[in-house]
Amino acid sequence: MTEPVRTETDAGVRSIVLARPDEYNTITPNLRDALSAAIDDADADPEVRVILLRADGPAFCAGYGLDWATEFQATEEDSSRVWDSAADFRMMSSFVDTYLKLWYAAKPTIAAVQGWCVAGGTDMVLCADLIVAADSARFGYPPARVWGTPTTAMWVYRLGFEKAKRYLLTGDEIPARTAADIGMILEVVPDDQLLEHATALAGRIARLPGNQTEMLKLLCNQTAENMGLSSSRTLGTFLDGVARHTQEGRDFVARAAQTGFRHAVRERDEPFGDYGSRPR
Repeated sequence: MTEPVRTETDAGVRSIVLARPDEYNTITPNLRDALSAAIDDADADPEVRVILLRADGPAFCAGYGLDWATEFQATEEDSSRVWDSAADFRMMSSFVDTYLKLWYAAKPTIAAVQGWCVAGGTDMVLCADLIVAADSARFGYPPARVWGTPTTAMWVYRLGFEKAKRYLLTGDEIPARTAADIGMILEVVPDDQLLEHATALAGRIARLPGNQTEMLKLLCNQTAENMGLSSSRTLGTFLDGVARHTQEGRDFVARAAQTGFRHAVRERDEPFGDYGSRPR
């Protein structure tokens, strides 16, 4: 089996690369564990000053590998026991805690995004300190329409109340330029310049003493902590489980089992005309 994550180090910058390009770097338990270990290793390495998260292939991360996730819930609902909310919270927290390592790492973290970065991919990437995107990048949380809520709850902290509600209450797709305009990400560059630009930014930050960047990151992040980030992510993770087990959520899983997950998603998004249902 190909490793889901690989790492590279150059001039104080540790690149952590999502390496499932044929699957659009969708999130699996194996990727979660590999990413968690890679962040821990980078944060502990005294030769590393900055962590750069990027991805192989046409997409940064198209969310969870929902073929296995819907199958897991379908199996769960066939059992004799009712939904165990505490077990679900523990399971989802294992993913959320990994994404939040980008936020809580002492060292600055940068994400370089191309193509799709949606659903669980946004839970992950919004935990990075800085996000640079290619023109091709597309963000959004389509499970807001059915079967999910943002677990890391970073939307309000990055976008503010109005913009966060605008995009969560519709689940609408967000092109890269719009994402930069509303403050979701730092900036947008042409696709062929993404790697060079993100690497140069990481290298520029790496010129500072490590103790300086650690203190500055801690100072900035503390504002969100004082606003209640910990309680927000706890609620978001719990409500994600609730949303997956509403009647509408159960119907979505049943439809996915009947027609295949991709068809169920297409049916969900067709009335909105975006994501995979966008006219080609």
